[in-house]
Amino acid sequence: MCLILLAYKYHPKYKLILLANRDEFYQRPSLSLDYWPDAPAILAGRDLQNNGTWLGITLTGRLAAVTNFRDPVNLRSGAPSRGLLVKNYLNGNQPPRDYLETISSKSERYNGFNLLVGDQNQMYYFSNYSPNIVKVNAGIHGLSNHLLNSAWPKVTTGKRRLKKLLDQSSKVMPEDLFTLLTDCTTPDDSQLPNTGIGLAWERILAPLFIISPKYGTRCSSVILVNKSGQIQFNERTYSSDNPLSDGAFTRTFLVDPNLSQFRPQSS
Repeated sequence: MCLILLAYKYHPKYKLILLANRDEFYQRPSLSLDYWPDAPAILAGRDLQNNGTWLGITLTGRLAAVTNFRDPVNLRSGAPSRGLLVKNYLNGNQPPRDYLETISSKSERYNGFNLLVGDQNQMYYFSNYSPNIVKVNAGIHGLSNHLLNSAWPKVTTGKRRLKKLLDQSSKVMPEDLFTLLTDCTTPDDSQLPNTGIGLAWERILAPLFIISPKYGTRCSSVILVNKSGQIQFNERTYSSDNPLSDGAFTRTFLVDPNLSQFRPQSS
């Protein structure tokens, strides 16, 4: 997961509006959004290489998402998968802050990560590149491959566009949010971060939606949690050869923690 935008306790009708793009090498195998046969309370996509996930929710309304912290100089082979940080939270019952406190004590084992975890009442953020566990306050937030709300172009642009969209209308349409996530505009070189991967790759990775021959945005997610706790989880997956064609595939699940059930709505 390389871009997460969220309106947390910001909209009058929704506790949470979360938009996310998962960027990954096309050759890395994964499964699209669905419930997990071996953990039926989890609704998420699945990384088949390490059996974790980048974003998911549970029947009880637990939610977690992870992005990598980009630091190629200190990247270590053999480190545990960061997707397991999401999986283990979803599969457990620790309160969000308690879980992050447990993770923080062993976070040096992992390559750089940003982790968001929450439930129906609270949300917290932690990175192993920052010493503090942060409570996510009401407002518009953005997260990419640096710390929460870092002023990267895609984060700044995404937050501004999300705020404008939500302020213009009280009606939130998933399709409008998906459209926001498909912005392929590349910022000027003067705005790009310098993370040690070279200018060519900084340009490729700078847009909200990434397209390149081997690496790009594999799927987009839109999650809406209304004031009563009901969740709508939408995922759109893209083909590698023509990602923004009409061949994109969308699945929608409705989740009601009060009834403890998932309901596939469409595909």
